[in-house]
Amino acid sequence: MLEIDIGGGRKIQLDIPEFKPQIVLIGFAVVGVLVGVLTSIYTIKAEEEGVVLRFGKYQSTQKPGLHFKMPFFIDKVEKVAVLRQQKQEYGFGTPGNTNRSQWSGPSEQEKEKKMVTGDLNGARVDWVIQYRITEPRDYLFMVKDPDSTLRNATESVMREVVGDRTVDEVITIGRQDIERESLEKLKVLVNKYKLGVSIDQIQLIDVKPPERVEDSFNEVNRAEQEKATAVNVANGEYNQKVPKAAGVAQQDISRAEGYATKRINEAEGDAGRFIALLEAYQEAPEVTRRRMYLETMQKVMPQLERKIIMDEEGNQVLPLMQLNQGGIQR
Repeated sequence: MLEIDIGGGRKIQLDIPEFKPQIVLIGFAVVGVLVGVLTSIYTIKAEEEGVVLRFGKYQSTQKPGLHFKMPFFIDKVEKVAVLRQQKQEYGFGTPGNTNRSQWSGPSEQEKEKKMVTGDLNGARVDWVIQYRITEPRDYLFMVKDPDSTLRNATESVMREVVGDRTVDEVITIGRQDIERESLEKLKVLVNKYKLGVSIDQIQLIDVKPPERVEDSFNEVNRAEQEKATAVNVANGEYNQKVPKAAGVAQQDISRAEGYATKRINEAEGDAGRFIALLEAYQEAPEVTRRRMYLETMQKVMPQLERKIIMDEEGNQVLPLMQLNQGGIQR
């Protein structure tokens, strides 16, 4: 019981329980157990892997799922997204990204895109790389800042590849070769540095000449495109008309060959008939002559519209004929 004088002859009495250290110890024990449980359980998402550190030293790499570690912050887990495809942009930037190293500031972008080609001309190159983290341990510990190192390595490779080509190749026909060669060289450099990442793709987004000569280059490109279009149209006309003409010519040749064969067969047939007729005539001249006469008249007579047959023995001066009527008069 504690009595306190508050003035004016008044006093109050406070009933203070007796201090018990056992309760305090139990409270600390409960808090310690809760902290130990909470700091010993962790979860790794499906797209991640966890790197376990014990007092800052690497211990193991854990797959997705529920795991346990040493409590009271003895073990620390660094979670790395290994299935997420990430990208870095050079010469431009896409706002709202989640990757801090995806693009640099505006001033750096202008410096990144300006390059010198092999013929000492200038070009403005915008490109992007896509990559994934494949070795979390190397990504976290082999290089101090792997994302910045990757940016510097990529820019160095791109400048080397562009510097080996003329400005015409860079702007027009050499883009695929630049992408392929840059990808191969960057993969070698990444493995050499042990960045723990895998480069999936390098893509040139936009390649332009310097601003002062951009209009002239565009005019040249338009002329080249018009030339290519004209050549394609001419080739199309050629491919359309030449086969057609060849087909018509072959058709005429086939028709002529067929006509020649027909005429030869007809001539051979006529010659055969003439020879047979000659042989028949030589055997019976009078009979053959009469038969030929009758056959000829049989072919000629139907073609006459009006026929007049005269009697050889008729002795009248003017034989009677009905001139206003057709048919045979005798």
